[in-house]
Amino acid sequence: MVGPSGSGKSDLALRLLSRGFELVADDQVDIADGIASCPAELAGLLEARGIGIVRLPNRPQARLALIVALDGSADRLPEPRRHPELGLPVVRIDATAASAADKVVLALDCALGRISQVAGAFVA
Repeated sequence: MVGPSGSGKSDLALRLLSRGFELVADDQVDIADGIASCPAELAGLLEARGIGIVRLPNRPQARLALIVALDGSADRLPEPRRHPELGLPVVRIDATAASAADKVVLALDCALGRISQVAGAFVA
């Protein structure tokens, strides 16, 4: 996930963790050859506003498949977009929406070809 400070990245990460996702990095991520990893000194750390910084189980790296941009707006039927440097599909999601975590799961399933889409971000 990418977005400015306060856009809901860590909060949405917490919601995804409760759905079985695994934490790679919260505050900073290193990307090399399509693999995301966390600097050793930040491994497992996640900031939960109102609680503080906690240490959680984490995985050392993961292959990237999707960029989720948190910018507070989402088009109803977005045109397909790709990240200019990484070549990955990009979806814009409002992290404050109650369905934000479900939309990330749905977008990832589309990006990985697990489900098909009739119109929107993954239709060429």
